[in-house]
Parts: sequence; structure tokens; C-alpha cells
Amino acid sequence: MINFNYETDFKIESEEKISKWITDMIASEHHKLEEINYVFCDDEYLHKLNVEFLNHDTLTDIISFDYCIGKMIQGDIFISVERVIDNANEYSVAFKEEINRVIIHGVLHYCGYKDKTDEEATLMREKENYYLSLL
Repeated sequence: MINFNYETDFKIESEEKISKWITDMIASEHHKLEEINYVFCDDEYLHKLNVEFLNHDTLTDIISFDYCIGKMIQGDIFISVERVIDNANEYSVAFKEEINRVIIHGVLHYCGYKDKTDEEATLMREKENYYLSLL
């Protein structure tokens, strides 16, 4: 089950379509969806979480809390819509593309992909681009 929650005026255009896309991506990575809760919020909301739970006093576009057990995907993903807007502008991409990239980025982490090294980040970007192409 995928739940979309909103702490800002932003709303996903087609929750059903995005849910199916995420579910299909998880299956193609040989995992099983249990539950993902997305919370779309603003910078202030996400900054508070970043300080409280991660001890990072910075703005970020996404924070994911991973409750996965083995191949069972479950977690909470918080996304700052303000950061996504700024990132879309910075990288000269459409907001819709950037929000979808961030949505799938969190799930790829749940599937075991990391992005700390250059090599890991390259693979993560390839996976994001592949799944974006399927949407």
C-alpha cells in the first residue's frame, strides 16, 4: 500500500498512476511492497525532521525512514516540495520530472541502492533515469 499525505498545498496529479509505477518498480527489483507513506511538506517541516532525527542542520529535498525487513519494502518518505522546485530550476528540468525522480529515489534506497560514492551515485542516477522512462 502506498499512502500520499500532504502538509502543503501540493498534490500528486495522479496518485493511482504513481502508485502503480512505484509498485511495478519494486517488483522489477525483486522486492515486495508492504507500505510506503509519502509526506509532501515544506522546507521548514523537513528541516525540523533533519535536525531532530538526523542531527543535520541543513535543508534537504528528501528524508526516508527505512523500516524494510529483508525484501519487504516499508518506510516513510518525506519530501520538501520547496527543495524540489529549487532543484528543478537549478538543473533546468521540469518540476514534474524532478518530483518523480525524488519519489523513486527514496524507494531505490529501500531496494538497497546507495549514493555515497561516485560509483554508487552513477548507478542510482541510471536506475532513476530508467524508471522515469517507464512513467
